[in-house]
Amino acid sequence: MRAARPFVVGFVGRSGSGKTTLAEAVLRRLVARGYVVAALKDAHHGVDLDRQGKDTWRYREAGASRVVLRTAERWAVLVETPREPASVEALIAETGEVDIVLVEGFKHEGSFPRIEVRRRAAAAEPPLALEGARPAAVATDFEEPGFEGVPRLDVNDPDAVADFIETLLGAARA
Repeated sequence: MRAARPFVVGFVGRSGSGKTTLAEAVLRRLVARGYVVAALKDAHHGVDLDRQGKDTWRYREAGASRVVLRTAERWAVLVETPREPASVEALIAETGEVDIVLVEGFKHEGSFPRIEVRRRAAAAEPPLALEGARPAAVATDFEEPGFEGVPRLDVNDPDAVADFIETLLGAARA
């Protein structure tokens, strides 16, 4: 039986740190363990899933605030946000009946545990942990100051990261 609200955990980090790579690998492990998992990503650049001239694009251009598209493989909802983007909480509510939501980005929005992803190759900028709330863990491939007392996970071991998320999930549901 699914919880009324899914367990949410975020992956945050600087550009190029490997957030998507790690989150994708962890998602695969969690699904293999029997969880129903949704992914939620915050993009800082314009993304359009439609193509100019296609039917759904034409409906949006005509003023539809929401367009639903169904194919034999999947369905999608495109929602216009004329005022301001939806909050992370509103987007989590749209993920459906799932056990876990993996959130990428939203580094300063929402109250859920976050795993900061740090790779030596992309460590020219300081950790996000120095800007605000401490992460629940850091997934990294090197030692650096600023994460004292924070659980350290191997960024190259998605099974260990999935184990950590299961531990957080168990604690949240206890």
